[in-house]
Amino acid sequence: MKTAAIILTYNRKEMLIRCLNAVISQRADADIIVVDNGSNDGTSALFTGPDAIYLREDLHYYNTGLNSGCAGGFTFGIRKAAELSYDYVWLLDDDCVPSDIALSEMLTYAEKYEGNFGYLSSKVLWRDGSISLMNLQRKTLTRNVRDMSETVIPVVMASFASLLIPMAVIRDVGLPYRQFFIWTDDWEYTRRISLKYPCFMITSSEVTHYIKANSKADISNAAPDRLHRYRYLYRNDVVLYRREGIKGVMYESVRLPYHMTRILLSKLDRKEKFRRMGILIGGTLEGLSFYPEPDRLP
Repeated sequence: MKTAAIILTYNRKEMLIRCLNAVISQRADADIIVVDNGSNDGTSALFTGPDAIYLREDLHYYNTGLNSGCAGGFTFGIRKAAELSYDYVWLLDDDCVPSDIALSEMLTYAEKYEGNFGYLSSKVLWRDGSISLMNLQRKTLTRNVRDMSETVIPVVMASFASLLIPMAVIRDVGLPYRQFFIWTDDWEYTRRISLKYPCFMITSSEVTHYIKANSKADISNAAPDRLHRYRYLYRNDVVLYRREGIKGVMYESVRLPYHMTRILLSKLDRKEKFRRMGILIGGTLEGLSFYPEPDRLP
């Protein structure tokens, strides 16, 4: 069974190098597809030109020429993997470093289940070895996986930090919503899959996520230069939880007031509080009329 590791990158050349070297060092065979969302930091020189250091037959580099976000970039990469007739795709963020057995552990269970699963996800650690809070998988719609003592744990949602998906499943459920751009694209896609197929976290497959802080997204204390991203979060979350019916509506009806309260109780000045409340409310209202349709493979 042919596997392609799809690594999405955007202006993080040094992180990409670290990720690439770890993927190349895997104990399991996998070709590599690098999707560059239009970087301008010299990333392309790693793969093209006289100073290229990654000239390999098993590595395919594509520069999309524009930043289409995580959703658009991974959609692009999956399409390329389908065109090249891969059986599995292994989605990876460029700031993640997999252990040398991360892929082989997942492929062992993929063989055991004979491909009859929706996806397999890795245990994601932060750079100090603790569990990455941003990448906690969910075992139900609202409950995170806390006990990781078992090797195989059923899950319903996971991140794109390290995710193995059979191409047959992708042909069935469609591609990620590229219209999401960023945030909730992984949550929505993995939930769409788990509604039809059993999905599992393989704790013996580990990746380390080199994010700055080990914390979840929180609009009440987010840096000002990252606030614009939260519009996508609240808009896209409406699409995710609306599909869950009454359970999803109830969850949103509790979650949104909680986020509002955190903003109001923060130490921000009044102007900044109103700004963040506006992003939360505006994104949510936008989501109410947002009905994206998934692209499908030919």
